[in-house]
Amino acid sequence: MVSATDMLFEILDLEYLEHNLFRGRSPQVGWQRVFGGQVIGQALVAAQRTVSDRFHVHSLHCYFMLPGDPSVPIIYQVDRIRDGSSFLTRRVNAIQHGRAIFTLIASFHIAEEGLEHQFEIPPDVPAPEDLLSEKQLIERFIDKLPENIRNYFERPRPIEMKPVEVEHYTSRNKLPPRQNTWVRTTGPVPDEPALQAAVLAYLSDMTLLDTSLFVHGRAVFDRDLQVASLDHSMWFHRPAQFGDWMLYAQDSPTTQGARGMTRGFLYGRDGTLIASMAQEGLIRQRRAPKK
Repeated sequence: MVSATDMLFEILDLEYLEHNLFRGRSPQVGWQRVFGGQVIGQALVAAQRTVSDRFHVHSLHCYFMLPGDPSVPIIYQVDRIRDGSSFLTRRVNAIQHGRAIFTLIASFHIAEEGLEHQFEIPPDVPAPEDLLSEKQLIERFIDKLPENIRNYFERPRPIEMKPVEVEHYTSRNKLPPRQNTWVRTTGPVPDEPALQAAVLAYLSDMTLLDTSLFVHGRAVFDRDLQVASLDHSMWFHRPAQFGDWMLYAQDSPTTQGARGMTRGFLYGRDGTLIASMAQEGLIRQRRAPKK
Protein backbone atom coordinates (compact mmCIF):
# COMPACT_ATOMS: atom_id res chain seq x y z
CA MET A 1 0.00 0.00 0.00
CA VAL A 2 1.30 3.46 -0.91
CA SER A 3 1.69 5.68 2.15
CA ALA A 4 0.14 9.16 2.37
CA THR A 5 3.65 10.65 2.34
CA ASP A 6 4.57 8.76 -0.83
CA MET A 7 1.33 9.99 -2.40
CA LEU A 8 2.37 13.55 -1.53
CA PHE A 9 5.72 13.03 -3.26
CA GLU A 10 3.89 11.72 -6.34
CA ILE A 11 1.62 14.78 -6.35
CA LEU A 12 4.66 17.06 -6.16
CA ASP A 13 6.49 15.19 -8.94
CA LEU A 14 5.17 17.15 -11.91
CA GLU A 15 5.06 15.82 -15.46
CA TYR A 16 7.33 17.69 -17.89
CA LEU A 17 5.41 18.74 -21.00
CA GLU A 18 7.83 21.06 -22.75
CA HIS A 19 10.07 24.07 -22.03
CA ASN A 20 8.64 25.93 -18.99
CA LEU A 21 5.44 23.86 -19.05
CA PHE A 22 4.47 21.19 -16.49
CA ARG A 23 1.39 19.20 -15.52
CA GLY A 24 0.24 18.33 -12.00
CA ARG A 25 -2.53 16.10 -10.76
CA SER A 26 -4.69 16.06 -7.62
CA PRO A 27 -5.50 13.15 -5.30
CA GLN A 28 -8.99 11.77 -5.84
CA VAL A 29 -10.29 11.87 -2.28
CA GLY A 30 -13.66 13.49 -2.78
CA TRP A 31 -12.66 17.10 -2.19
CA GLN A 32 -14.76 19.68 -4.01
CA ARG A 33 -11.74 21.89 -4.66
CA VAL A 34 -7.98 21.51 -4.72
CA PHE A 35 -6.20 22.07 -1.39
CA GLY A 36 -4.36 25.40 -1.53
CA GLY A 37 -1.13 23.96 -0.14
CA GLN A 38 -1.04 21.47 -3.00
CA VAL A 39 -1.15 24.23 -5.62
CA ILE A 40 1.52 26.25 -3.78
CA GLY A 41 3.78 23.19 -3.55
CA GLN A 42 3.28 22.16 -7.17
CA ALA A 43 3.84 25.70 -8.47
CA LEU A 44 7.05 25.92 -6.44
CA VAL A 45 8.21 22.59 -7.91
CA ALA A 46 7.53 23.94 -11.42
CA ALA A 47 9.64 27.02 -10.66
CA GLN A 48 12.40 24.87 -9.16
CA ARG A 49 12.58 22.74 -12.31
CA THR A 50 13.86 25.84 -14.15
CA VAL A 51 16.51 26.75 -11.55
CA SER A 52 20.06 25.46 -10.97
CA ASP A 53 20.73 23.43 -7.79
CA ARG A 54 23.01 26.28 -6.65
CA PHE A 55 19.93 28.39 -5.93
CA HIS A 56 17.37 27.80 -3.20
CA VAL A 57 13.98 29.43 -2.73
CA HIS A 58 13.99 32.10 -0.03
CA SER A 59 10.52 33.59 -0.56
CA LEU A 60 7.29 33.16 -2.46
CA HIS A 61 4.15 35.23 -2.86
CA CYS A 62 0.97 33.98 -4.46
CA TYR A 63 -2.70 34.66 -5.16
CA PHE A 64 -5.61 32.25 -5.40
CA MET A 65 -7.98 33.47 -8.13
CA LEU A 66 -10.36 30.56 -8.75
CA PRO A 67 -11.09 27.27 -6.96
CA GLY A 68 -9.06 24.39 -8.37
CA ASP A 69 -10.93 21.46 -9.91
CA PRO A 70 -9.45 18.19 -8.54
CA SER A 71 -10.98 16.13 -11.36
CA VAL A 72 -8.69 17.54 -14.08
CA PRO A 73 -4.92 18.20 -14.29
CA ILE A 74 -3.40 21.59 -13.56
CA ILE A 75 -1.01 23.10 -16.10
CA TYR A 76 1.86 25.14 -14.66
CA GLN A 77 3.48 27.70 -16.96
CA VAL A 78 6.78 29.18 -15.77
CA ASP A 79 8.03 32.63 -16.74
CA ARG A 80 11.79 33.03 -16.19
CA ILE A 81 11.61 36.68 -15.18
CA ARG A 82 15.21 37.22 -14.09
CA ASP A 83 18.48 35.27 -13.92
CA GLY A 84 21.07 37.11 -11.84
CA SER A 85 24.40 36.06 -10.40
CA SER A 86 23.02 35.63 -6.87
CA PHE A 87 19.21 35.91 -7.24
CA LEU A 88 16.72 34.36 -9.67
CA THR A 89 13.03 35.20 -10.05
CA ARG A 90 10.29 32.99 -11.45
CA ARG A 91 6.57 33.54 -12.02
CA VAL A 92 4.22 30.55 -12.33
CA ASN A 93 0.63 30.53 -13.55
CA ALA A 94 -1.58 27.54 -12.74
CA ILE A 95 -4.17 26.97 -15.49
CA GLN A 96 -7.36 24.91 -15.65
CA HIS A 97 -10.17 25.01 -18.21
CA GLY A 98 -8.25 27.69 -20.12
CA ARG A 99 -8.13 30.13 -17.17
CA ALA A 100 -5.51 31.03 -14.57
CA ILE A 101 -6.66 29.80 -11.15
CA PHE A 102 -3.49 30.72 -9.23
CA THR A 103 -0.26 32.66 -9.65
CA LEU A 104 3.01 32.48 -7.76
CA ILE A 105 6.20 34.50 -7.86
CA ALA A 106 9.27 33.02 -6.17
CA SER A 107 12.79 34.31 -5.56
CA PHE A 108 15.86 32.08 -5.33
CA HIS A 109 19.19 32.92 -3.70
CA ILE A 110 22.62 31.30 -3.55
CA ALA A 111 23.98 30.44 -0.10
CA GLU A 112 25.69 33.42 1.53
CA GLU A 113 26.92 34.21 5.05
CA GLY A 114 25.51 37.22 6.89
CA LEU A 115 24.07 38.59 10.12
CA GLU A 116 21.66 36.36 12.03
CA HIS A 117 18.90 36.73 14.59
CA GLN A 118 15.43 35.26 15.05
CA PHE A 119 12.29 35.39 17.20
CA GLU A 120 12.43 32.91 20.05
CA ILE A 121 10.10 29.91 20.05
CA PRO A 122 6.93 30.60 22.09
CA PRO A 123 7.54 29.74 25.75
CA ASP A 124 5.67 27.17 27.84
CA VAL A 125 4.26 25.20 24.90
CA PRO A 126 3.65 21.56 25.89
CA ALA A 127 5.86 19.00 24.18
CA PRO A 128 4.15 16.93 21.48
CA GLU A 129 4.58 13.80 23.61
CA ASP A 130 2.35 15.40 26.25
CA LEU A 131 -0.51 16.04 23.81
CA LEU A 132 -3.22 13.80 22.42
CA SER A 133 -2.62 12.37 18.98
CA GLU A 134 -5.12 13.03 16.20
CA LYS A 135 -6.44 9.50 16.60
CA GLN A 136 -6.96 10.04 20.33
CA LEU A 137 -8.63 13.41 19.70
CA ILE A 138 -11.02 11.82 17.22
CA GLU A 139 -11.87 9.02 19.65
CA ARG A 140 -12.45 11.49 22.50
CA PHE A 141 -14.51 14.04 20.57
CA ILE A 142 -15.96 11.93 17.75
CA ASP A 143 -19.56 12.33 18.93
CA LYS A 144 -19.23 16.13 19.17
CA LEU A 145 -17.69 16.68 15.74
CA PRO A 146 -19.75 17.45 12.63
CA GLU A 147 -19.57 14.76 9.96
CA ASN A 148 -17.49 16.86 7.54
CA ILE A 149 -14.86 17.54 10.24
CA ARG A 150 -14.88 13.87 11.25
CA ASN A 151 -14.29 12.78 7.67
CA TYR A 152 -11.41 15.26 7.33
CA PHE A 153 -9.56 13.92 10.37
CA GLU A 154 -10.20 10.26 9.61
CA ARG A 155 -8.73 10.50 6.09
CA PRO A 156 -5.07 9.37 5.77
CA ARG A 157 -2.92 12.48 5.34
CA PRO A 158 0.80 13.09 4.81
CA ILE A 159 0.96 15.66 7.63
CA GLU A 160 0.24 14.74 11.24
CA MET A 161 -0.83 17.48 13.64
CA LYS A 162 -1.01 17.75 17.42
CA PRO A 163 -2.90 20.93 18.32
CA VAL A 164 -2.07 22.50 21.67
CA GLU A 165 -5.44 24.25 21.85
CA VAL A 166 -8.45 22.01 21.11
CA GLU A 167 -11.43 23.96 22.48
CA HIS A 168 -12.26 25.47 19.09
CA TYR A 169 -12.93 21.99 17.67
CA THR A 170 -15.84 21.31 20.02
CA SER A 171 -17.24 24.71 21.05
CA ARG A 172 -18.19 28.09 19.67
CA ASN A 173 -16.58 30.04 22.51
CA LYS A 174 -14.78 33.21 21.49
CA LEU A 175 -11.09 32.49 21.97
CA PRO A 176 -7.86 34.48 21.57
CA PRO A 177 -6.81 34.57 17.88
CA ARG A 178 -3.73 32.41 18.45
CA GLN A 179 -2.88 28.75 18.14
CA ASN A 180 0.12 26.46 18.42
CA THR A 181 0.19 23.16 16.57
CA TRP A 182 2.95 20.57 16.38
CA VAL A 183 3.29 19.19 12.86
CA ARG A 184 5.37 16.50 11.16
CA THR A 185 5.24 14.35 8.08
CA THR A 186 3.87 10.85 8.59
CA GLY A 187 6.85 9.38 6.73
CA PRO A 188 10.49 10.24 6.02
CA VAL A 189 11.34 13.04 3.59
CA PRO A 190 14.43 12.61 1.37
CA ASP A 191 17.36 14.93 1.99
CA GLU A 192 16.64 16.99 -1.12
CA PRO A 193 16.35 20.76 -0.48
CA ALA A 194 13.97 21.39 -3.39
CA LEU A 195 11.56 18.63 -2.30
CA GLN A 196 11.78 19.68 1.35
CA ALA A 197 10.91 23.27 0.42
CA ALA A 198 7.89 22.02 -1.56
CA VAL A 199 6.71 19.93 1.42
CA LEU A 200 7.03 22.99 3.67
CA ALA A 201 5.02 25.02 1.17
CA TYR A 202 2.35 22.29 1.15
CA LEU A 203 1.94 22.22 4.93
CA SER A 204 2.19 26.02 5.31
CA ASP A 205 -1.44 26.43 4.19
CA MET A 206 -2.76 24.13 6.92
CA THR A 207 -4.77 25.71 9.79
CA LEU A 208 -3.67 29.30 9.02
CA LEU A 209 -7.06 30.72 8.10
CA ASP A 210 -8.70 28.89 11.02
CA THR A 211 -6.84 31.12 13.47
CA SER A 212 -8.58 34.29 12.29
CA LEU A 213 -11.97 32.76 13.21
CA PHE A 214 -11.18 31.83 16.83
CA VAL A 215 -11.99 35.27 18.24
CA HIS A 216 -15.42 35.14 16.54
CA GLY A 217 -16.29 31.67 17.81
CA ARG A 218 -16.48 30.35 14.26
CA ALA A 219 -14.74 27.63 12.23
CA VAL A 220 -13.81 27.12 8.58
CA PHE A 221 -16.19 24.14 8.46
CA ASP A 222 -19.26 26.24 9.35
CA ARG A 223 -21.70 25.76 6.50
CA ASP A 224 -22.99 29.34 6.68
CA LEU A 225 -19.52 30.74 5.95
CA GLN A 226 -17.69 30.96 2.63
CA VAL A 227 -14.02 30.60 3.55
CA ALA A 228 -11.10 30.51 1.12
CA SER A 229 -7.46 31.55 0.91
CA LEU A 230 -6.92 34.74 -1.10
CA ASP A 231 -3.16 35.21 -0.95
CA HIS A 232 -0.21 33.52 0.72
CA SER A 233 3.39 34.54 1.36
CA MET A 234 6.24 32.46 2.72
CA TRP A 235 9.85 33.07 3.65
CA PHE A 236 12.31 30.18 3.99
CA HIS A 237 14.94 30.91 6.66
CA ARG A 238 16.71 27.68 7.62
CA PRO A 239 16.62 23.96 6.73
CA ALA A 240 13.64 22.02 8.06
CA GLN A 241 13.98 19.23 10.59
CA PHE A 242 11.72 16.60 9.12
CA GLY A 243 12.90 13.85 11.44
CA ASP A 244 11.07 15.46 14.36
CA TRP A 245 8.04 17.55 15.27
CA MET A 246 7.94 21.23 14.28
CA LEU A 247 5.89 23.88 16.05
CA TYR A 248 3.55 25.97 13.87
CA ALA A 249 2.82 29.11 15.92
CA GLN A 250 0.05 31.30 14.47
CA ASP A 251 -1.76 34.52 15.29
CA SER A 252 -4.35 36.69 13.58
CA PRO A 253 -3.79 40.46 13.94
CA THR A 254 -7.11 41.44 12.32
CA THR A 255 -10.31 40.51 10.50
CA GLN A 256 -12.25 43.12 8.52
CA GLY A 257 -14.11 43.64 5.25
CA ALA A 258 -14.92 39.90 4.88
CA ARG A 259 -11.20 39.13 5.11
CA GLY A 260 -9.01 37.66 7.84
CA MET A 261 -5.24 38.01 8.10
CA THR A 262 -3.00 35.44 9.82
CA ARG A 263 0.73 35.07 10.44
CA GLY A 264 2.61 31.84 11.06
CA PHE A 265 6.07 30.90 12.31
CA LEU A 266 7.43 27.37 11.93
CA TYR A 267 10.04 26.30 14.51
CA GLY A 268 12.13 23.19 14.98
CA ARG A 269 11.84 21.51 18.36
CA ASP A 270 15.24 23.03 19.26
CA GLY A 271 13.82 26.54 18.71
CA THR A 272 15.27 27.14 15.24
CA LEU A 273 13.02 29.42 13.18
CA ILE A 274 12.57 27.52 9.91
CA ALA A 275 10.03 29.61 7.98
CA SER A 276 7.55 32.48 8.30
CA MET A 277 4.16 32.75 6.63
CA ALA A 278 1.40 35.33 6.14
CA GLN A 279 -2.00 34.80 4.60
CA GLU A 280 -5.24 36.69 4.02
CA GLY A 281 -8.44 34.78 3.45
CA LEU A 282 -12.05 35.38 2.52
CA ILE A 283 -14.54 35.05 5.39
CA ARG A 284 -17.98 35.77 3.98
CA GLN A 285 -21.37 35.12 5.51
CA ARG A 286 -23.43 33.06 3.05
CA ARG A 287 -26.76 34.61 2.18
CA ALA A 288 -29.86 32.64 3.00
CA PRO A 289 -31.58 31.38 -0.16
CA LYS A 290 -34.58 33.41 -1.25
CA LYS A 291 -37.92 31.74 -0.66
